[in-house]
Amino acid sequence: MPDSDRLYFRQLLSGRDFARGDMFATQMRNFAYLIGDRQTGEAVVVDPAYAAGDLLDALEHDGMHLSGVLVTHHHPDHVGGTMMGFQLKGLSELLERTNVPVHVNTHEALWVSRVTGISMDDLTAHWHGDKVRVGDIEIELLHTPGHTPGSQCFLLDGRLVAGDTLFLEGCGAPTFPAATPTRCTAACSSWPSCPATRQCFPGIGIRPSRVPRCRRSSAPTTSTAPRTWISGEC
Repeated sequence: MPDSDRLYFRQLLSGRDFARGDMFATQMRNFAYLIGDRQTGEAVVVDPAYAAGDLLDALEHDGMHLSGVLVTHHHPDHVGGTMMGFQLKGLSELLERTNVPVHVNTHEALWVSRVTGISMDDLTAHWHGDKVRVGDIEIELLHTPGHTPGSQCFLLDGRLVAGDTLFLEGCGAPTFPAATPTRCTAACSSWPSCPATRQCFPGIGIRPSRVPRCRRSSAPTTSTAPRTWISGEC
């Protein structure tokens, strides 16, 4: 059976497809992703914030079952926690319902634990280039520091799930003290190995686009001065 036939891939928008009625989720417009193998029924969820139960219900409705979680980075609008005075649900609520591995980058593990309250023992830490298999679907984990120290993106079957690393017209601003123009520019400039046909699926509510277009229009890869981008002015 071709991969394209067995690949299960859904993009869900907060406030519309899940966490309906949650004003904060609606305003933030975060994407969660469900990725799996239709033949085995296994699936992972990417960045289950706001209403993890809704995402699990969507999986079950599609005849799939959760086998793991992929985390792009530790910010509460992606994993749950306190943000702008709001307490957001997320990973901790998901793990109360089902016990599955939570895949994070090694450099992000401590941050995820602090923000969500999840024990480090409940996190599976990875390095750049590691792979996670979901049934017969292989997902490559790419370490892309810049927005956070351990931000990561996911490559699979012609798709790049980019979190807040790369958007159609911008990228996630650096949010940690050690950020430098060189380090942050590199995060969005290290895509030459991505085929031009690969689609980029972001973590914030804009439509997907091809990787080359994302790179051309992303702040660190344009003529925008790196120090201006670092300061959050673009």
